[in-house]
Amino acid sequence: MVYSSLLYIYGFLPAALLLYYITPKKLREPVLLLLSMLFCSMISLYFLIFLAVFICVNYGCVRLINRLRKNENLAAIPMTIGIIFDLLALFAFRTAYFSWLHRIIKAPYSFYPIGISFFTLSAIGTLIDAYKGKVKAEISFIRFALFIIFFPKIIMGPLLRYSTFSKIIDKRRLSLSGIGIGMTIFVKGFAKKVIAADNLYMLFQSVQAENAEDLSAATAWLGIIAYVFCLYFTLSGLADMGTGCAYCFGIRMPQSFNYPLLSPRIKYFAARWQSQVVQWFRRYITKPLYSICRRKIVREIIFVFGWALFGFWYTFELNGMICGSILGLFLIIEARLREKKIMELTGIFYTFLVVVLCAVFLSGDSPAYSGRYLLTMIGAYGNLADSQTFYLLKSYIVLILLAMYASTDLFRNLMLKSGKRKIKAAVTIVSPLIVVALLIICTALISYSGSSGILLMKL
Repeated sequence: MVYSSLLYIYGFLPAALLLYYITPKKLREPVLLLLSMLFCSMISLYFLIFLAVFICVNYGCVRLINRLRKNENLAAIPMTIGIIFDLLALFAFRTAYFSWLHRIIKAPYSFYPIGISFFTLSAIGTLIDAYKGKVKAEISFIRFALFIIFFPKIIMGPLLRYSTFSKIIDKRRLSLSGIGIGMTIFVKGFAKKVIAADNLYMLFQSVQAENAEDLSAATAWLGIIAYVFCLYFTLSGLADMGTGCAYCFGIRMPQSFNYPLLSPRIKYFAARWQSQVVQWFRRYITKPLYSICRRKIVREIIFVFGWALFGFWYTFELNGMICGSILGLFLIIEARLREKKIMELTGIFYTFLVVVLCAVFLSGDSPAYSGRYLLTMIGAYGNLADSQTFYLLKSYIVLILLAMYASTDLFRNLMLKSGKRKIKAAVTIVSPLIVVALLIICTALISYSGSSGILLMKL
C-alpha cells in the first residue's frame, strides 16, 4: 500500500484521522505509532518485523552511546556497531552483492523494505548525533520508533534529524483548517503522480523501448526530458502526499522540493532538490572530511565525492555515482565562472542542460548505454528527426508544456505579488472545487489503470 492507492486514500487515511482525533491528547503519540505499524503491515508483515528489529537495534545503540558518552572510546563502539548494522541492512536490499543477508533472514524473494534509504540515513545520523552529545540522554522509545516508522514520511521523507522531528511533534496543532490545508497539499501531490508522472513515464518508456542507436536525436531529447519531469513529479508528488497527510495530523513537516527544475543556477537546483538529503550528506560526509585538509583542490575533490555518494544513494549503481559526480563538477565550474560574471543570461538554459545530462546517466542501465544515448542526442548517428518524433510530439506536447509550467513557482509568485483582493478571494473560492475535481480525476484514472506504482524508486 502506497499513498496513491485507493485503499489508502478512501480507507486507511480517513479511519486513521478519525481514530487520532477521538484519542485523548496524552495517547496520540502511541496511536500514531500503532497507525504507522498498521500501515507498514499492510505493505508486508515482513516489512513490519524488519522495522521492529531495525528500531530496537538502533534504539539500543543510542541508549548505550548516551550511557557511555563520558568515555568517547567506549561510546564509539555502539555507534560503530549501529552504523555497520544499518549499512549492511541498506546494502542487503539495494544491491545484489549482499543477497546472502536477504537469504539469512528468510524473507520472500520479492520482499523490499520501502523507504529504507531514508530511514537508514535517519538512523545513522541519530547515532552520530548521540555520539556528539546532540541527542538527549532520556530518549523515548515510542518517539524514536515514530521517528523511524512515521507513515507520512517513511516512503519519501523528509529526512529529518531526531531533534528536529521531536520539536515538530511537540508543536503539533490540530484544527479543521489544518485538515483542509493538508488535503489540498495531498491532492496536489496525488495529481502530480497520477496525471503528470504516470503519463510522462509512458512517453519515456516508448523511447526506451528502442535501441539508442535507432532513435533520432529529437526523439532521444523528448524521452530524456520526459524522464526528468516524470522523476520530479513522482518524487515531489509522493513527498507532497506525505507532507499533506502529516499536516492533517497537525504535524507540519518541511518540504523536500522547492521548485528545483528550471532554476536559474545549478546551485539553486542542488539546494532545492530533496534539500534535507543534500544537507545530510553535507553534514555527515562533506564537512567532516573538510576538517582533514584545508587545500582548495582537495576540498573540491571531497565536494565532488560527496555528490557522487548522493547520486549513488539514488541507484546504488555506477551510473548514479557518475550522475552525482557530474553535478558536483558543474557546481564547482559554475562557482568559478560566477566570479567572472559571464553566465548571467543563460542560467535556466545551462542549468536544465546539466540536469538533462545527469538524467541520461541516472536513467541508463549502464555507462555504455548512457554514452550511446548521449551520442544519439547530439545526432552522431545521422538521424535528427523521424516519424516517431512527430507522433510523440503531437501526442505529448501539451502535457510537456503543462509539466514545465507546473514545475515552476510562477503561479505562487503571481498570487503573492497580487495586491487585488478580488483575485485572491476568487482563487480561495475556486481552490476547493479544483481540489475536488483533481481528486475525482485521479481516482478515475487509478480505477481505470488499476494502480499508480510507476517509477516508484526504491529509496
